[in-house]
Amino acid sequence: MTKKDIVKQISDDMKQTQMVTKEIVQRMFDAIIDTLLEDPKHRIELRNFGVFEVKKRAARKARNPRTGVNVQVEAKYVVTFKPGKEMEEKVRMLEIRDAEQSRKNQEASSPTNQAHLEPPMNQSKLSYNLATGSYTAKAPEDL
Repeated sequence: MTKKDIVKQISDDMKQTQMVTKEIVQRMFDAIIDTLLEDPKHRIELRNFGVFEVKKRAARKARNPRTGVNVQVEAKYVVTFKPGKEMEEKVRMLEIRDAEQSRKNQEASSPTNQAHLEPPMNQSKLSYNLATGSYTAKAPEDL
């Protein structure tokens, strides 16, 4: 999803023009960035959504994966985001929903009653009916 998609969805929901909505969305993003830069704690907490925070990453040694040469990475500031409880719970619901859907798909692709697919062992002649998905045994006298 892009910013344009977000603007369209909000403008449709709020019955506002996309121009007005785009300005509001952009100002919100600008406010987040400005606050992260100007606030002494470099932290924005949005209840039920999450926390944006600027943290200083320490200098470290790393290795260039292409050449294998060890390099020194300078200290730098990075923006982190930790999702809030409500967002975490909603994302966990996605996992549950996907697991249930996988289970339903698996059940739909395999017959629910496997017993009718197993051939009887005491019969010498069997025929399989594709329409019903079952075996039919011919009596020994029919052979």
